[in-house]
Order: sequence, then C-alpha cells, then structure tokens
Amino acid sequence: MLRFLSRFLGFLCLAGGFVALVYDGARSIANNSLRVTSLSDLIFTVFKEKAGALQGSVQGLAPWLWDLLVLPLTLAPASLIGLGLGAVLIWLGRPRREPIGFLTRP
Repeated sequence: MLRFLSRFLGFLCLAGGFVALVYDGARSIANNSLRVTSLSDLIFTVFKEKAGALQGSVQGLAPWLWDLLVLPLTLAPASLIGLGLGAVLIWLGRPRREPIGFLTRP
C-alpha cells in the first residue's frame, strides 16, 4: 500500500513538475527572456493566507533550519523540485528485484 502511495504521489509530482516546466517555457518564449517560477512564488500563489506563517513556524522550530535549508529550497525552480521529488518517490516505490541465481527448488 505504501509503495502504491509513493508511486502515485511521485507521478503527481512528476506531472506537476512537467506542467511547471512547460509553463516556464511558454512564458520565456512570450517574454523573449528566461523566466523561471520559483517554489516560493508557487507557494504564495497556491496558499495565499498560510504562506506568510511558513517562515515563522520554521524559525520557531529551529532558527538555523530556515537559513540553511528552507530558504535556498524555496528559491529553486519549482519545475526542478517537482521533477526531482517525483523521481525520488517513484524510485522509492518501485517493486523489489528478484535475486539472480536464487534457487527456488529444494
């Protein structure tokens, strides 16, 4: 069940990353310059009211965590984060390999 959930979420993240990549590409072509949507822009667009509380809650948990991990992650392109997270989740949910040379008969 967890493998199915991991693969399902992986495919959703992969599809979202691809959509973000196509959106950035179309916007870049229309503007004649490279335009990339960062993860913070996506978070502010989707979660308008709750986005401001993210920094306060992370800094309340561990002040160093915001500067070292979360801030650089939110400045990364949303398409790369979606594609990378989707690939990792699909990799974690893959079925196990059958061992080669394993004798099944007694």
